Amino acid sequence: MRLLSLAAFTAAFATAGSAMATTTALPFDPDVATREWLATMDPEAVARSNSYFEGGYWIQFVGPLIGFIIAFAFLQTGFAKHLRAWLEKRVKIYFFVVIAFALVYTLIGSVLSFGWDYWVGFVREHDYELSTQTFAQWFTEYLQGAGIGLLIGSLAIGLLYLIIAVAKKTWWIWGTGFAIAFVAVIGMLAPVFISPIFNDYNPMPQSPLRESVLQIAQANGVPANDLMVYDRSRQTNSISANVSGFGETTRISLADTLLQRESPGGVRAVLGHEIGHYVLQHTVSLLIMNTLLIVVAFGLANFLFNLLSKDERWGIRSIADPAGMPLFFSVLGFIFLLATPISNNIIRFHELQADMFGLNAAREPDGFAESAILLSEYRKMEPTPFEEWFFYDHPSGYARIHMAMTWKAHHMALGDIPMGPGGPPDGWRPDFVTGVPDPRAVGYTPPGEEAATPPAEQPAATTTETPATTTEPSPAAPSN
Repeated sequence: MRLLSLAAFTAAFATAGSAMATTTALPFDPDVATREWLATMDPEAVARSNSYFEGGYWIQFVGPLIGFIIAFAFLQTGFAKHLRAWLEKRVKIYFFVVIAFALVYTLIGSVLSFGWDYWVGFVREHDYELSTQTFAQWFTEYLQGAGIGLLIGSLAIGLLYLIIAVAKKTWWIWGTGFAIAFVAVIGMLAPVFISPIFNDYNPMPQSPLRESVLQIAQANGVPANDLMVYDRSRQTNSISANVSGFGETTRISLADTLLQRESPGGVRAVLGHEIGHYVLQHTVSLLIMNTLLIVVAFGLANFLFNLLSKDERWGIRSIADPAGMPLFFSVLGFIFLLATPISNNIIRFHELQADMFGLNAAREPDGFAESAILLSEYRKMEPTPFEEWFFYDHPSGYARIHMAMTWKAHHMALGDIPMGPGGPPDGWRPDFVTGVPDPRAVGYTPPGEEAATPPAEQPAATTTETPATTTEPSPAAPSN
């Protein structure tokens, strides 16, 4: 009897296993499909992508190192304590002494580090054919950014030092609250007052693509009646989109380069991702997670500053002394440099969520993979696990394409999208390989310029979308 029962159980288990295998069979192998997408990049494009992104690894360390050297020179030469003494005699009011010191320190630091900024921001970008600016255009924006940073940064430093002077030993707790509140306020005001200084923002022109994106947004609870397009082509030819602002100023913006280079499916995939940031309230969760990071960083900075400035080294009287500003921000910068993988993992966690949301909202796996390939112009596609953990604030291109192909294969198996092959549409290759724009791209003409008749929206060769007729919130804002 026991043998009979065992045989029956074994048969039932085998039958269930067979049925499970049948129901989970996929129409194509996501691994193979991912490799087919990656193969659309030629060896030269892969090498250029890897070289650009890997160069950013050491840039992340050299930039702060220059700042540390400048700060050490301020302290070791006695310039910091003499500047503080001079300001105290003439300005007298502590808050304004701090602001004046911050202005001088930041201005001198900017002048001394200009050569580095020029190489990173202008020369290197042109070397990799990513910049569209002349030197005059770049330098104008550099001065604008430096000026805004000087004014806003000095005000923030003044207020933080006021908290340090009043709260004394518990400043790092109250300072964290101030830092987060200040970031939130600047984030809320930036789309209205700062972003328009560098780019023109205009409503996306009427088109079937615009309507389909708005349908996706509204179907997911986003009260959007418009989409903003900004002229990213003023600075670069690379694609992007972002969620910016906070509260009532939150908006989703897409680059004109996205419309000029991506297929409609690709644009929907990118904006589905950005809609995910809004729906999942990533601006709020990023503020909460960064609060924990900042309070730890401030606490450690308090300890290390007091240790290094013991017995009034460099003439620093206390952590509230403006003369200690070079040391304070060097210590804080060092801590945040060590926390790079933590910060990157926090952001990448949110980007991964937005990726999956975007796939389910836009239902454009091929468009999603296409976007990942185009983003390879400035992001390495296949990093090592350590590279991705330490340096990546977004999922790698390989990870994103594999996610999209896995989604596509399983939804084909479920029968809720049409069957078709895996991999890219027949003959598709990125425009940076072919040198020819994607004929499916809808294009974009800024207001006031003569508009060409936009091409009709055409589906990809292996479309997996449901018909469009059936159906904005950070550094560093959340972006694709």
